[in-house]
Amino acid sequence: MKKITSPLSIACLALFLLAANLVVSGSASAVPVAAPSFSGVTIDGKPFSSTSLKGKAYIVNFFATWCPPCRSEIPDMVVLQKAYAAKGFTFIGIAVNEKEPTVKSFMKSKGINYPVLMATPALVGTFNRYIDGGITGIPTSFIVDSSGNITSAIVGPRSKEAFEQIINSAISRKAGN
Repeated sequence: MKKITSPLSIACLALFLLAANLVVSGSASAVPVAAPSFSGVTIDGKPFSSTSLKGKAYIVNFFATWCPPCRSEIPDMVVLQKAYAAKGFTFIGIAVNEKEPTVKSFMKSKGINYPVLMATPALVGTFNRYIDGGITGIPTSFIVDSSGNITSAIVGPRSKEAFEQIINSAISRKAGN
């Protein structure tokens, strides 16, 4: 039997194990947790700030182009972005361990229609405190409701149906609900 020793193989194995274990954090708190402020420049060179999302529900999705679970959920995210943008929702992609030209090419090939930023240590650090143990696998998504609170953090890919349920819940949640 051949041992798995390549860093990519080990990383993929870790991601699948994490996805199988389904880490959900932040949803058990009775006290709403305000989403952090963050900013950067999108892959297409536009300035981006979370302050532009006031009153919108959104999902911050940490991903990589080389990650099979990430690649599997992106087509559904593109479809859902089209369906829910007019209802006050957006995905925000954060590309980790990537080179910008690779991400640009990937976005074009997959038709990604939501803002994507390159991960920085500061950006990762901003979200690390909202999930037990920090971001340890990808995809990792942070769900923010329309009142600006993080409702949960999830590790592992989601189906279109699961994302749709999460989006509808995040859109309908208002301050005090």
